[in-house]
Amino acid sequence: MTLTLDQDARAILLPAFDNLDFADVMEPFLEKGGRSVLIGETRAEYVARQMSKERLATETPDIFRTAVDRLRAGCPELIVAVDQELGGIQRLEGLVCALPDLQDAEALSENVLAERCQQVAAAARELGVTMFLGPIADVVDGRNPWLHNRTMGSDAQTVARLAAAYVKGVQKAGISAVTKHFPGFNDLEADPALVDVSLGTTLDRILGSALPFRAAIEAGTKAVMTGPAPVAAFDAQNAASTSATVIALLRGHFGFKGLVVSDDLDSPATMRGASLLDTAIASLNAGVDLLLVGGGPHFHALSDGIADAVRAGRLSAERLADAARRVRENAAGR
Repeated sequence: MTLTLDQDARAILLPAFDNLDFADVMEPFLEKGGRSVLIGETRAEYVARQMSKERLATETPDIFRTAVDRLRAGCPELIVAVDQELGGIQRLEGLVCALPDLQDAEALSENVLAERCQQVAAAARELGVTMFLGPIADVVDGRNPWLHNRTMGSDAQTVARLAAAYVKGVQKAGISAVTKHFPGFNDLEADPALVDVSLGTTLDRILGSALPFRAAIEAGTKAVMTGPAPVAAFDAQNAASTSATVIALLRGHFGFKGLVVSDDLDSPATMRGASLLDTAIASLNAGVDLLLVGGGPHFHALSDGIADAVRAGRLSAERLADAARRVRENAAGR
């Protein structure tokens, strides 16, 4: 099968929706080459780190599964992603058994914790989910309102053990783990989803806190998500999700060969005054494979803009095709 430029430009987008009412937008997107959807939460749920009472009262496993099945009817090889974090946001709250809380997780052996994570992932697979945006491998030892009540601690060895167990467990059940947010954001004074903020931590300290990423990669994590803000020690001008330097570090120094996923591209700290299209092109040029964007009709124009960027020489067809290939392989379970 010969895949077109326009199909590739859709395959590399991960559109996010905060409810299950996405079929009218997603079905034509998938028909034209899209391969992914993120079933997310509202901003209020994100801030609260839990699902709303209204959602818990109205969203059932059958309703969730039916929404996914409708998309999969036209696109059998589909990435269905959710935030399902150990110690943080669990989008499948009320739909599957809960992950252990942090206190319980720390008390479990790595094998038992992996088994518990596998049980949750197996239940998620029954709903049609194929990807967990987790674990969070950031070791936060300072301020960080963005990751408050989402991380797995301030001790790198503890976080590494938990992250490795999570990856092994969920992937044994057929769910792709997306370890985030590379290279680790230990101290941010503000939320990068709200303001333009940078990580000022020294290089030595960043690399010293990166043990959880190494552990997750060694455990076989299928994907790694880059962060939404600049890391001054590597690249003061570009957010991690648009930085060729950061992604070269991930591919080279950390030896990661799998799927690279961006954080939300429409975050102020990622866009830094640029348009969403220019930010997406920069992210692809930097080496990201799958771009997380807000769901809606606008991403049809975004896909067209990415294809036009190839035609105009702003992005190589080979880079786009390689990213799309990696996404399709993940969607096919390879």
